[in-house]
Amino acid sequence: MNSKPPQEHAQKAYVEFMKDAVASFAPGRIEFLGNHLDYNGGVVLGTAINAGIYALAQPRKDSSYSLFSESFEGSEITGSIEKIEKLTGAESWGNYCLGVLHVLQKKGLAPDKGFSLTLTTDLPMSAGLSSSAAVELATCQCLLQLAKQEVPKEELVKICRQAENEWVGLPCGILDQGTSAFGEKNQLVQIDCDNEKYTTLPLPANTRFWIFDSGIKHDLVDSLYGTRNQECMDALQILQKVKPDLQHLAMCPIPLIQNAVMRDDIRKRALHVVQEQERVHKFTTALKDGVETKELGPFLTSSHQSSSTLFENSMPELDFLVDLLTEGDDVLGARLTGGGFGGAVLAWTTKNFSQSDAEVIANSYQQKWGSTPAYHSFYPSKGASVIDPLSENFKPA
Repeated sequence: MNSKPPQEHAQKAYVEFMKDAVASFAPGRIEFLGNHLDYNGGVVLGTAINAGIYALAQPRKDSSYSLFSESFEGSEITGSIEKIEKLTGAESWGNYCLGVLHVLQKKGLAPDKGFSLTLTTDLPMSAGLSSSAAVELATCQCLLQLAKQEVPKEELVKICRQAENEWVGLPCGILDQGTSAFGEKNQLVQIDCDNEKYTTLPLPANTRFWIFDSGIKHDLVDSLYGTRNQECMDALQILQKVKPDLQHLAMCPIPLIQNAVMRDDIRKRALHVVQEQERVHKFTTALKDGVETKELGPFLTSSHQSSSTLFENSMPELDFLVDLLTEGDDVLGARLTGGGFGGAVLAWTTKNFSQSDAEVIANSYQQKWGSTPAYHSFYPSKGASVIDPLSENFKPA
């Protein structure tokens, strides 16, 4: 007769069931400064946050796959790794996972058997925090583990960006995946998107990040994101006729843009990109020189004004939030975060900005627009990592 208590039996059975499982975590990110600079060859600043996507994967003996997440619409998604196809409708969230599998297969890094992948999250969806990049990174780390493959972080970022470009169809740069991968606690991630170099900068102490979600959903694949990308490419082509050695739009001298023959809307996009790059450089220099924090915040607010008037990827609701937030003494600066066309506003605040202050902002927004924005407080955290699925750090669905 076995005298072991039922709890010990259950624990042993669970460990046996999970022995071949792998797990990973990838955080969401805040775009701190450098709106739409990543695909224009600029230098951007972001930070990984203390919320993200958790992934658990188990190998299968056949060639079938299953994808499941209670956080996205649609039931379990199934198919074969031997013939993956793009998904539509309620299942389209699975494209971020299948895109990664597609790229790994092309590179000879994918598992040779099927798998079951489960995702869970504590990250607000559609709030400009790049849940899509986090899904890609978490998926990629799991599939690499199943295939018993390892790649440097730089390659991890490239794989996930390629998945989003080629499979999902969004012409993004490396800001989202790079920030999520290279994040560090209490640090900004600085990415030189021209040479894909990653460094970190310490954030001033006693500051906080607050996100105010307008509730306006933005599907970047179908939105004006692609239009803005194309407008930037059009501007670069026009300017290269005058300056053939110009490699990226972010590197263009302002007088060249002002004097070039181009449509007014194309000129506005180009001016935003170059002036935004100047803001990033000035902010970075000021931060390294130890300039007082209160003098750093206006760089964010100026960035938003440029996004609103020149790049035109803001909305009245986002402008309202920025104006309202920057009236307060404890808000250092505020701007839209992410691709724009909906989503959220970032408020960089002192430690004195409180829950009650956030409620005042939310109530004022509700009175103006008829809906109450969700708000969240985050702090800079570590980047994407492999997790032991049996450890307390893994959050099961």
